[in-house]
Amino acid sequence: MQTPTAKNFASDNYSGVHPKIMDALNLANGGHVPAYGYDEFTEELQTIIRAHFGDTAHAYPMFNGTGANVVGLQALSTRWGAVICTESAHIHQDESTAPQVVGGLKLLAMPTEDGKLIPDMILSQLYNIGSEHRAQPSVVYISQTTEYGTCYSIDEIRAICETAHAHGMKVFVDGARLSNAAAYLNATFKEMILETGVDMVSFGGTKNGMMMGECLIAFDKELASSLRFLRKVGLQTASKMRFISAQFIALLSDNLYLNNARQANAMAKQLADELITLGIQPIYDVQSNGVFVKLPKKAVDAARQKYAFYDWDTEGTVRLMCSFDTTADDVTDLVGLIKSNLN
Repeated sequence: MQTPTAKNFASDNYSGVHPKIMDALNLANGGHVPAYGYDEFTEELQTIIRAHFGDTAHAYPMFNGTGANVVGLQALSTRWGAVICTESAHIHQDESTAPQVVGGLKLLAMPTEDGKLIPDMILSQLYNIGSEHRAQPSVVYISQTTEYGTCYSIDEIRAICETAHAHGMKVFVDGARLSNAAAYLNATFKEMILETGVDMVSFGGTKNGMMMGECLIAFDKELASSLRFLRKVGLQTASKMRFISAQFIALLSDNLYLNNARQANAMAKQLADELITLGIQPIYDVQSNGVFVKLPKKAVDAARQKYAFYDWDTEGTVRLMCSFDTTADDVTDLVGLIKSNLN
C-alpha cells in the first residue's frame, strides 16, 4: 500500500498528522512509563493547559470527541436533567444515540438559522421547573465553532453563561474546532472560555493536526475530581495516555494549534472569495474552516471526480472543509473544476 497523497474537502478529520505531532509521538515512545495517566507527559500537560486556559483548569485526555462530550455532560448534569442545544448540534446530529444511551441525557434541541443558541432560546425551555414529569434543564451545550462554521463572539458566550448560571444551569462548550475560533476571534482560550464563565470544555485536537485525542477541561476542583471516575466508566481512560498527552503538548507549544487553525481558516476564506467571484455566495458567514454553498449538480459531480466532500442537505448544499494542510493550489484547483462545470 502506498502512502496516501490525495487531498479532500470532506472533513478536517481526513487530514493526516502534522509532522511536529508525529515527532512528539516518537519522543513519547521510548521506554516504559506508568499507565492510565500517571506519566510525566500527562503531568506536563496539566501545566501547559493551565498556561492556556487558566490556573484553575484540570485536563483529562480522552480518545474522541463523542466520548469527551458524553462524559463532560454527564459530569455537569443531574440524573434527571436535560441538555439544551441546537438542532444542528453535534450531540444531536452526529453522535448517534450515544448521549442518550451511554450518557442517559435528554436533549432539548432548538432550531436556529446560524447554528447558534441565544439567551432567549435558553429561557424558552425553562418551564415546568420543579415538575417531576419533565426533564429539568441542567446544562446548556454550545459548539465553538458551530456545525455551520459560525463562531460565537466572546460577548455571546458570556451572555449564554450569565443566563444559564442565573437559572442554576451549567455551560458546556464542544471545542472540537476551538482553535479555529481562537484564530478567527484573535482571542486566547482563557478569554474565550474561563473569563466568560464556561464550566467545562472539550478541547479538540484531531481536527487540527493530531492523530487522535480530545481533552476535557474543567475549572471547578470538586467537579474535576469526578471526571477521573466518569472517564473510566465512559470507556475513555487510555492505558497508554502518554501518547494523547504528548500530542497536546506539541499542539499547544510554539503556537502550533494557532498556526494550523489559521491556515485552515485562511484557505476557507480564499475558497469562499474565489467562489463569490463565480457568483456563488456562501450560505453562512465563513468564520472558520468550512464553506457551505449550493452548487449545480454538474459542478458537484465534476468536482467529486477528484475531491471528496459532503452533501449538507437535500437542497443541493454542500460542505467544503479546509484543513491545516490545505494549500492555495488545492483551493484554486477545486474552484477551477467547479467553474468549468457551471453551465
